[in-house]
Amino acid sequence: MTAKPLISAPLDPDFQPLSLFNRQYVAATVAAGGSVPLVIGLEREGGLLSRYETVVRAEVDGDTLFFVERIVKFLLWARGGWRVYVGGPAAIGDYIQASYSATGRRQFDVELMTRVYEKPFTVVVTSAAAVPPEREVNVTLGGHLDGCRIGFDLGASDYKIAAVQDGQVVYSDEFPWNPKDQPDPEYHYRHLAEGLKKAAAHLPRVDAIGGSSAGVIVNNQFMVASLLRAVPPEHFARAKTIFLRLRDEWQVPLEVANDGDVTALAGAMSLKASGLLGIAMGSSEAVGYLNPAGGMTGWLSELAFAPVDGNPRAAADEWSGDIGVGVMYFSQQAVNKLLPAAGITLPAELDLPGRLKAVQQLMAQGDARARLIYETIGVYFGYAIALYADFYEFDGLLILGRVTTGSGGDILLDKAREVLKAEFPALAAKIQLHVPDEKSKRVGQAVAAASLPPLKA
Repeated sequence: MTAKPLISAPLDPDFQPLSLFNRQYVAATVAAGGSVPLVIGLEREGGLLSRYETVVRAEVDGDTLFFVERIVKFLLWARGGWRVYVGGPAAIGDYIQASYSATGRRQFDVELMTRVYEKPFTVVVTSAAAVPPEREVNVTLGGHLDGCRIGFDLGASDYKIAAVQDGQVVYSDEFPWNPKDQPDPEYHYRHLAEGLKKAAAHLPRVDAIGGSSAGVIVNNQFMVASLLRAVPPEHFARAKTIFLRLRDEWQVPLEVANDGDVTALAGAMSLKASGLLGIAMGSSEAVGYLNPAGGMTGWLSELAFAPVDGNPRAAADEWSGDIGVGVMYFSQQAVNKLLPAAGITLPAELDLPGRLKAVQQLMAQGDARARLIYETIGVYFGYAIALYADFYEFDGLLILGRVTTGSGGDILLDKAREVLKAEFPALAAKIQLHVPDEKSKRVGQAVAAASLPPLKA
């Protein structure tokens, strides 16, 4: 079964949105009769557990296995977990167990989840009725702007620093760096330490430090991070504790969160809203979520690794090795991927930020080829929004990042809205797309990060 979209991606005619495939599979399964329940449970730290319920065909076929495997993959990177319960037909559970093993196709996911949760990754094959009940949390973070604070935001090509005094930005700047190619964690520490000192020079004192960074961060420690991909395993312990080292040196409250969650927090602070999904399209795809109660869930929301395309010939992500995942559709890598189809040739030595900048320059000149790149990403995004709405409850969607800068970003969002109206009218009426102003784009992330820690009583 293939999912043929009403609106095709101009430079990627073979794009098969998973949002359509999933809907069509469930509808066809129910219409044919004989469907059986499937419950997927994901256990993470402290016994927390997420559940996802759907139906599958009693007679397990290739479409069923594809449907379930892609949902498990999505859930792993949306919610996180070290133990996965597959409650349904045994053939499905056996397939997932074999795929998500140390020698299976999803070895990358198994290794990463083991590192994140520091427990052996396990798939439990069981019945739908035997999957444990849901146990989630709602944690309120951020919004503290009293006192003298420093906020930082660590990206793959630059890091931003802001000094904030009683909610007012008194200093902000961004500095280029190249963390992902540096094997010595002292490089990462030194750059961040220097930035903090520059910000501190603009404050009478420093009461708290808050940070935003790509990667999986638990208790102010890096568990997994593309920024540290060049750090060898024997040195990762030093890299993992960089933030704790800085906290001890500065002797102030320090709190660091995933950049996606801080994106959502920045949007919530600006819009005075909750039930918000924040998506930053930059060097990767950073995603964060505030639930309708205004709290953070503790979910991973690393949707750069979550699948959005069912095309068996989709481009593969170089890190995970999987195909059709978000980073190849909503980042600088997406722009680069589409260059050949657009007929745009750039110097081989130009890096990804430079390639994006070149496309933006062509866009500013009215180049029709560059426009097609943004239209294609817009189609991707429209269908992905519908997929995300299957796993997250949100009314607002905040979009930012360098890929969305300039007139190309407007085209991208217009195309996404067109897809929603044509294919998912109920979602189009419900979900509001928000774009921050230029000032918020530049420093909003660092300011929201600065607001993370409460001051000492």
